[in-house]
Amino acid sequence: MSSSVSSKTMANAVRALAMDAVQKANSGHPGMPMGMADIAVALWTKHLRHNPSDPKWLGRDRFLLSNGHGSMLQYALLHLAGYDLTIDDLKNFRQLHSKTPGHPEIGVTSGVETSTGPLGQGIANAVGMALAEKMLAAEFNEEGYDIINNYTYAFLGDGCLMEGISHEVCSLAGVWKLNKLIALYDDNGISIDGKIENWFGENVRERFESYNWNVIGPIDGHDIEAVSEAIEEAKKSDKPTLIDCKTVIGFGSPNRAGTNKAHGSPLGDEELAEAKKALGWEYAPFEIPQEIYEAFDARQAGAEMEEAWLEKYRRYAEAFPAKAAELERRMKGQLPENWDDVILEAIVNAAGEAKTVATRKASQMALNAYAPHLPELLGGSADLTSSNLTNWEGVQAMRPDTYLGRHINYGVREFGMCAILNGIALYGGFIPYGATFLTFADYGRNALRMAAL
Repeated sequence: MSSSVSSKTMANAVRALAMDAVQKANSGHPGMPMGMADIAVALWTKHLRHNPSDPKWLGRDRFLLSNGHGSMLQYALLHLAGYDLTIDDLKNFRQLHSKTPGHPEIGVTSGVETSTGPLGQGIANAVGMALAEKMLAAEFNEEGYDIINNYTYAFLGDGCLMEGISHEVCSLAGVWKLNKLIALYDDNGISIDGKIENWFGENVRERFESYNWNVIGPIDGHDIEAVSEAIEEAKKSDKPTLIDCKTVIGFGSPNRAGTNKAHGSPLGDEELAEAKKALGWEYAPFEIPQEIYEAFDARQAGAEMEEAWLEKYRRYAEAFPAKAAELERRMKGQLPENWDDVILEAIVNAAGEAKTVATRKASQMALNAYAPHLPELLGGSADLTSSNLTNWEGVQAMRPDTYLGRHINYGVREFGMCAILNGIALYGGFIPYGATFLTFADYGRNALRMAAL
């Protein structure tokens, strides 16, 4: 970070871009980016391991915006950090076929790890990614070679915590001891209908402590150093961490800050001008001084981090060639070389034992044939393993003492299971599946819809 540019100025650059893009589109959510800008600067400039020139680098940290309506926060950060997202892309915010849709979409915007929008599913995807990291690390890392070793960071808001899915997945994260999952909570007390005290009254700290999470705060979410110190503290925990950051929605807006009017509509030309004046931002719309770009630019540091990781990986591949080859195959999503033979053998054997069975039993028969040859197969059930028959002969259950099992007990959490599966699949290295009864599948339909998209 350039010493000539303060962290506060960097946060105001994020706020300015968010305000400008929403105003130009005449649509969007400026309040969350304005409120979380300081938190974002703390994470992105002091902690996040990433390389804008190689967004899919395996060794990167994962960042997920669960409160995805505040997408301009992420787009501003990606642009300023040096990803393939231009100022013209920001000017095209919320326009058809642009790289900056109204909610983050994987495959559309460089640097976006998952599609978020339906509140709560981002943190659920994050739980899946953090679990995948733990399981791959347990399988592939060797002493002195922590090849799989990243943090998963999620931003989330009051809406995410109100949605029931957050209970399902955060409960599991605590049981699974996903200590490299760090969630930063935008605790601003406001949702679309106004002050949430009338419909959201639980003690969030006690709730997450009961999940077996480490809870830090409340802290001042506009104190960049305090947020950075909290992240550093979270990294030392043996539990997943929730950092409660007290913020003001629409921070900087003289007449809308702290109110639901800042949530989901443009500030308007007059209020936008007043907000920039209050923040001391003197530049034209979408104008960012070069020294601010230089302060944010993560390309050189990211390239150096990736090169250090690659050097370690080269030594790992020399010492453990079979493991390296297997890891590369699985992260590329390639099936084993002998897969056609495996399928043929399974078909021949099945033909020789032809009989009428329930579809769930036929599914288990297929699992018994394929699973021994497919170590990335990762099954599970929402407390219906004996009914859905999602396990196979000899499979071990995944438990946090080893993370080596290949069958997951999700408990009675259909929606959480489906969204966690999406996170595992997006992290890579596994072919995950889950099951429940058809009538209960409706509980997970929103996550199934996200998977289809």
